[in-house]
Amino acid sequence: MSTSSNLPPDMLEKQAEQQRERIAESVSELKESVRETVRERLDYNAYARKHIGSIATIASLLAFTTAYAFTGMFTRH
Repeated sequence: MSTSSNLPPDMLEKQAEQQRERIAESVSELKESVRETVRERLDYNAYARKHIGSIATIASLLAFTTAYAFTGMFTRH
């Protein structure tokens, strides 16, 4: 790339504008990428579908433990 002292001011302004446009485009792409990543990471429905077996097992164990403890309060003398 040429040094800035050899270029006329209008050419420098044009280069600066092009660089601003590239930066703005890069920022837009980065924002969209981050937005998509956040959507994927916070998609609880997809997570639940993917790990349904583990979730069902934990829920069953929790329900069994709670029922056992609750029943024990009334049956022990």
